[in-house]
Amino acid sequence: MEASSLYQTYSRANLSFARGEGVWLETADGRRFLDCAAGIAVNSLGHCHPALVAALEAQAGKLWHVSNVYAIDGQEEFARKLTQATFADRVFCTNSGAEALECAIKTARRYFYAKGEPDRVDIITFEGAFHGRTLATIAAGGQEKYLEGFGPKAPGFVQVPFGDHEALLDAIGETTAGILIEPIQGEGGVRPVPTEYLRELRKLCDDNGILLILDEVQTGVGRTGKLFAHEWAGITPDIMAIAKGIGGGFPLGACLATEEAASGMKPGTHGTTYGGNPLAMAVGNAVLDVVLTEGFLEEVQKKALMLKQKLAGVVDGHPAVFEDIRGKGLMLGLKCRVTNTDLLARFREAGLLAVGAGDNVLRILPPLTITEAEIGEAVSRIEQAATAMESGLERGAAE
Repeated sequence: MEASSLYQTYSRANLSFARGEGVWLETADGRRFLDCAAGIAVNSLGHCHPALVAALEAQAGKLWHVSNVYAIDGQEEFARKLTQATFADRVFCTNSGAEALECAIKTARRYFYAKGEPDRVDIITFEGAFHGRTLATIAAGGQEKYLEGFGPKAPGFVQVPFGDHEALLDAIGETTAGILIEPIQGEGGVRPVPTEYLRELRKLCDDNGILLILDEVQTGVGRTGKLFAHEWAGITPDIMAIAKGIGGGFPLGACLATEEAASGMKPGTHGTTYGGNPLAMAVGNAVLDVVLTEGFLEEVQKKALMLKQKLAGVVDGHPAVFEDIRGKGLMLGLKCRVTNTDLLARFREAGLLAVGAGDNVLRILPPLTITEAEIGEAVSRIEQAATAMESGLERGAAE
């Protein structure tokens, strides 16, 4: 095989897909895989969803790019749909989750600058978090493996242990602008933030006059059974970053904010060349039309309960392989007793795709459109992989 000219920043699986439909991916030689990775929670409506294909094809024949120098009708429609369905009054369109987080951070800092408090720049974050790969967002995430080799850590981020409320209280000071948190840590191992704790964070921000910023890049757009995961706690943030599922596979993100929180973002303070382009807006609007259809999210909740119950049975039946199951909706994590990458290889041998995470977890992130029959098939393949893993453990012990 000819040597790759790509940057060698990925340890890629020896798999390449030629086509996809719904929850299925197929290689050029005809091998089919049930996709419970969904492009890392991106393909929210599965592969080649007819509504998304139609929207993209129709827009591709009309207009691709004009830049944000001009009004873009699809952007106005997209923002209107989001503000009508959420806490937000303002929306900034981006190409990715990292860009949405950058916008969220800048919005928070600019808010205090405009209020005459330019020293309020610090964002408090939590150990195990993942907020992106830019220099600012790796500093926000604080994980050494992502920071190593890229020079001084960008200032303005104060990290506290996950779940340590006293440390959080101690971290709040005169330079604090906000608290940034994922309702469920994805890369960190599918670790949910307890509902009551999210409520405490909202109160803490209100009491201290700082902003609550949510990273719903992975948890949003129906992934947990609500449009956004914070809705389970009955709270609203001041600023929120979204991406992944909102584009259904097309690069798209957004930063959402209240009128108050966005009040410092005046003309010239932020921008994007490609963000909110007509192609992205056509797809984003189509995604929202499907996800906001009456009964869609209730169906996600129903299917999520079924999947979690069936997976719990697999966990109970294979205690040498699995420790527990965690997560919410169709964002589930299998905590492994064996090395998660070894088990992931067994999954692939069984024709199922998942994705690794921290804390020795495998993420199960199927498209929201997965059927009950496909859930049964997915669980059957996971069971097959677990059984094969156990057989390997037994042979290893015998040798």
